[in-house]
Amino acid sequence: MTILKEGLKPAICSDHAGYELKSIVVGYLESKGIECRDFGAYGSESCDYADFAHPCAAAVEAGENYPGIAMCGSGNGIAMTLNKHQGIRAALCWTPELARLARAHNDANVLVMPARFIEPEIALEIVDMFLSTPFEGGRHERRIAKIPVS
Repeated sequence: MTILKEGLKPAICSDHAGYELKSIVVGYLESKGIECRDFGAYGSESCDYADFAHPCAAAVEAGENYPGIAMCGSGNGIAMTLNKHQGIRAALCWTPELARLARAHNDANVLVMPARFIEPEIALEIVDMFLSTPFEGGRHERRIAKIPVS
């Protein structure tokens, strides 16, 4: 099972602190035949996560890409920025179980990881869990419906 949608590439972004992990994730997904749309950062020179998070979120929100994957040092700044978009449910995950719950219960459409706090091997397990977990629906649907601000 996968949440990937035919014809849509996952969107991916990071800041400088997440650049190395982003490169690892992109390489891993490419090895599985999954091409990503990379919104940057494109190097490890200091930059601002919002410059990459907003275009990434806009693409997921518009249905141009799905799902999103993002990372910065702690994961917090980029998650906060992504979640400013009404159609985004970005979930900060540092274990595979959190990624499973973010998808199953919250229908998260962007996975966020704290690049400075997880090892690459764990990050790849998190990515796999996120991409393989469907939304359960049911009682969770009414909760999801209450997230956007009217």
